[in-house]
Amino acid sequence: MTHPLAGQVAIVTGAGRGIGRAIARGLVGAGASVVAIAARQTGELESLAAELGEEHLVPVLADVTKEEDCTRVAVAAVDRFGGIDILVNNAGRGMRAVNESFPVTPVRFWEIEPDDWRLVVDTNVNGPFLMARAVVPIMLAARHGRIVNVSVNHETMHHAGFSPYGPSKAALEAESAIWAHDLAGTGVTVNVLTPGGPVRTGMIPPGVSEAVRAQMLDPTIMVPPLLWLTGPSAGDVSGRRFIASRWRSDLPPEKAAALAADNGETPGL
Repeated sequence: MTHPLAGQVAIVTGAGRGIGRAIARGLVGAGASVVAIAARQTGELESLAAELGEEHLVPVLADVTKEEDCTRVAVAAVDRFGGIDILVNNAGRGMRAVNESFPVTPVRFWEIEPDDWRLVVDTNVNGPFLMARAVVPIMLAARHGRIVNVSVNHETMHHAGFSPYGPSKAALEAESAIWAHDLAGTGVTVNVLTPGGPVRTGMIPPGVSEAVRAQMLDPTIMVPPLLWLTGPSAGDVSGRRFIASRWRSDLPPEKAAALAADNGETPGL
């Protein structure tokens, strides 16, 4: 079995379920050691560590909106595995944090409680900043690093009733483009990866029918492009946006990446 990420150390936020859990599994399967983060409970992370082996995955309870927690995660990764090569900013708050019935009854922006707005923005915009800020000095010292920020379709960003989730992801993509420019020539890359459609995760309200859920993307769709972005072949790829649903695993990775690249929406370097 090929392990293209053997010896690499990754941090995955929001790793307890959904996309984050699938990504953590994929990274371990590719040979990486993973520090898996969740904000609210350890049970899901502990079950993942039991499944994958605690020598490969370390569960950490941490809130990405808190600077001290992000620093603690970075220190834990270095202490346990000796460095940090990959950061996947996946943790996020969706529209359920604002409006449980958002698919049926959209809430207008002036009806949103300010505290709910702040919660989503703090997690989706400030969380990736604080995590990146904690790990980038370590990556710069090693002259190697991969940051992948998980985003959504532009249609979702602009969809009626999707404040503040849509604006928060638009801000994350602007952050990503700027960070890629800031890090140009350092050996540290920053890219955006989006599923390409609704995904069966905890962000989907329980009232959604099984027929609708069956049409949604599986979280594992993110794994093949994520492994390419964090692997040796993508060392010169930065400031780019990729759509996972366009990835074709039957093609060579470089051709699959060309198909998945969203060249017209996020400027490359």
